[in-house]
Amino acid sequence: MATAQATETHPGELDDVPGWFWPLDQVLFTWFLERQAARGLRGDLLELGAYLGKSAILMGRHLQEGERFTVCDLFGSEAPDQANRAESARSYASLTRRAFERNYLSFHDTLPEIVHAPTSVITREVEPGTCRFVHIDASHLYGHVRDDIGAARELLLPDGVVVLDDFRSEHTPGVSVAAWEAVLNRGLRPVCLSTQKLYGTWGDPGPLQEELLAVLRRREDCSVSVQEAAGHRLVRVRAKGMQPPPFPRSRHCAAPVPAPRPDPAARRPAGAVRARRLAVDLLPPVVTRAVRRYRAGRGRRAPGARAAP
Repeated sequence: MATAQATETHPGELDDVPGWFWPLDQVLFTWFLERQAARGLRGDLLELGAYLGKSAILMGRHLQEGERFTVCDLFGSEAPDQANRAESARSYASLTRRAFERNYLSFHDTLPEIVHAPTSVITREVEPGTCRFVHIDASHLYGHVRDDIGAARELLLPDGVVVLDDFRSEHTPGVSVAAWEAVLNRGLRPVCLSTQKLYGTWGDPGPLQEELLAVLRRREDCSVSVQEAAGHRLVRVRAKGMQPPPFPRSRHCAAPVPAPRPDPAARRPAGAVRARRLAVDLLPPVVTRAVRRYRAGRGRRAPGARAAP
């Protein structure tokens, strides 16, 4: 694993890191990764698409001695084709590798192995049949997601788990098509479905499902249902006021990296709010939390009320 020196000390919480990684999926990631460790399943971890590191930080917590954790992302660099370039420019233009590294080092002493490139190169960077857990959260375009799923199948161990993000969001139909195509035509077998992610395996999902159902049915902060479709057993899970699993506070925090200034020529009125939000996201986690609390406090004041000097 790559190493980096941390320079400041601050407390930190995973919720301080920006990103769309909801408590239910934090609970599910933790359960799958802890189950693998408890049963002696060893193998590497892989994330395709990292944003600012929230899910990678949790995955890194479960890395075992001798295992490798690889993160592959463009980090705002030139995308490989025109459609992907348009997607990257629209959604991730200000994303930087330094912001990911700073956030990760707020919780870990060393960085994962970073592949700063399109996910299409990952099968040249990771050995076949070496991974026990793969999280796919990169492009939302059908062709890229299809290829990422194919790469996951090549890189996973027989009983490894793959997680597909945004498999049913209305703004990501390409992910939905690629995900269900993999289920219907490429041998992927669903283990469970959360609101945002599909958890699957190319192994036998039965034991996983039975153990997961037994755990989830004892919880009062989620609802579970089971359906059958096209010969597959689908376990659906929804959160009900669920809190994320405990996560240790950081011992170290990397030196802050200034947020990038939006390009005035590229700003449009409709994008101004997005630019400001992303600028906040790129601040150190503890600063992001302070800004959010300040904004929340302003929103709770009565109309016309003034803040104390």
